[in-house]
Amino acid sequence: MTSFSGTSPESPSLAGLRKNSSRPRDIFNIIMTALSVLCVVITLIPLVLVLAFVTIQGAGSLTPALFTELPPPPGLDGGGIANAIIGTLVVVAIATLISVPFGVMAAVYLSEFSEDGQVARWVRFFTNVLSGVPSIISGVFVYALLVRTGLTGYSAVAGGVALAVLMLPTIIRTTDEALNIIPQEIRWASIGVGSSRYQTVLQIVLPAAIPSILTGVTLAIARAAGETAPLIFTALFSSFWPNGVLQPIATLSVLVYNFAIVPFEPQQELAWAGSLILVLLVLLTSMIARFVTRQKTY
Repeated sequence: MTSFSGTSPESPSLAGLRKNSSRPRDIFNIIMTALSVLCVVITLIPLVLVLAFVTIQGAGSLTPALFTELPPPPGLDGGGIANAIIGTLVVVAIATLISVPFGVMAAVYLSEFSEDGQVARWVRFFTNVLSGVPSIISGVFVYALLVRTGLTGYSAVAGGVALAVLMLPTIIRTTDEALNIIPQEIRWASIGVGSSRYQTVLQIVLPAAIPSILTGVTLAIARAAGETAPLIFTALFSSFWPNGVLQPIATLSVLVYNFAIVPFEPQQELAWAGSLILVLLVLLTSMIARFVTRQKTY
């Protein structure tokens, strides 16, 4: 009869199964884990400090007048930045209406119809290059194309076109990647039941990729809303209420730039308030995108 009270010669020793934290590999893992945590903390510190500083400086100026009145003359108290808030929404809306259709359709061609040809490779290459171009180059380009030629002059339309140029690379890249991660079997199943290629893309693939596409659009809007240099060359600035999309228009980013460099404290306070509102607009856009994309098709 076999006894189970002892340990057989073939069975591993329990002492050998215990983790030895003094081994070089374990020490290396502990060090790398600590470095990873340290890097996360170092990354979060500037973000938290910026948000906290902007909130502290701008929260005191958040009054009803800030959202309903025009900026005061230099050196005077009171007033608000309502025209800049409206102008920012108008310019970003124009940029979104231009960039989203073109960006999504370009990504659909690259992912679904190009078959990784030479044209697609060049388009992806130039998209990556355009995503790294300084924003002021976009402003100078649209200035020469629309403002200097007199087609639109300094206007909200010119500002929207300049921001659309900046938004296009982000939308194309994120949409292209979103379409590529959709399983190929879904396309085959749709075609197998008699759907055409266009029906498959429009009714199956695009709805499945909408959450990722909206995420890319949100990132593009967040970047465009805070741009200043392109709008200085295209939308200029106005101290009055918006008077149409073909007229100069105030935006929050340009207002922050103009008011932050003047030696008057009331204008500097409005600049901090404008900075805080920009942060809140980006946060609100991100929250809306997350709410819309809660339920995924696949």
